[in-house]
Amino acid sequence: MDTQQISAPSRAPSRVHGDATPPSGVVHDNSRHTTRFTVVGNHLTQHRELSLTAIGLAAHIQSLPAGAGIGIKDLAARFPESEARIAAALRELEAHGYLRRTRTRLPNGRIVTRTVSCNQPADRRRTEASLGRDCPPRTRRTDPPPASTRPRPESEADVIRPLRYPARTVLAPRREPVPAARRERAPHSRSTPLLVPQPAFPAPSLLRTAADLLAGLHRQDPRLLLSAQDVDVLAPGVAAWLEREVGPAAVQHALTSDLPPEGVCRPAGFLAHRLTARLPPPPPFRAPADSPPRLLPLQNCDGCDRAFRAAEPGECSGCRTDNSHPTAQQL
Repeated sequence: MDTQQISAPSRAPSRVHGDATPPSGVVHDNSRHTTRFTVVGNHLTQHRELSLTAIGLAAHIQSLPAGAGIGIKDLAARFPESEARIAAALRELEAHGYLRRTRTRLPNGRIVTRTVSCNQPADRRRTEASLGRDCPPRTRRTDPPPASTRPRPESEADVIRPLRYPARTVLAPRREPVPAARRERAPHSRSTPLLVPQPAFPAPSLLRTAADLLAGLHRQDPRLLLSAQDVDVLAPGVAAWLEREVGPAAVQHALTSDLPPEGVCRPAGFLAHRLTARLPPPPPFRAPADSPPRLLPLQNCDGCDRAFRAAEPGECSGCRTDNSHPTAQQL
């Protein structure tokens, strides 16, 4: 009963083929593919100069059937990367020989771009040809090679029946509809002119005050930062408010209060709308005030030499004895 069973395994067998399990790093658990697979060379997947985006994009392009669209917009709709990153990755693949893009003119005069995907770059093919090794064909095979060219298997266990790959259908990428709120907040084209009220008398000092007010709006809210061109276009609208007896503080409050919580996409268009929609009415008409009475000039009395006001020189009221004097009549 105390005899040790030395035939029992000391540990569970490893699934890794080989002499020993590596102490660190990646461990592969591989299974042999028999259908729906693409052969990609290690010269691509372990390339020292290509970016990870370019390597993954090249593997994806090589897995597509002939005639599939690989334009920048098609790939951007399929993957989360932006059009700029995809365009840069395509340029990397073209620079290293994995893509060839040529412009061809059709019989109807239209110019199109032809893209050829190479599973090996051209410089690698020339190197292998100089060494006497066979270069793989440029076109993909969908049918198994002839029996005369197949390598002889080492054992019957390695024999795999040739399978005809079924035709793959490339589904168009699904585009999500743009929400209505996002469409409303989309900025307008800068080619649309900004329409603002115009002052009746655009004095230079009035326009200067309006421009200074617009240039300082970003101190109240950083989202209202305007360019010099926007300030020049919006200044007449602010001048129209100032011309209607609205102070600069009131104009600033009307433009910066109650801003939308989702943000301002185009500050110039937003302010132009407020200057037009909230334009105050003209001030009420005020009749001119009566002119003050005109003071008569000072005169020296001919009798007592005292100063008095009269229209003409003569005597003062104390020295006058004749009421018919013309000076007395005017007084």
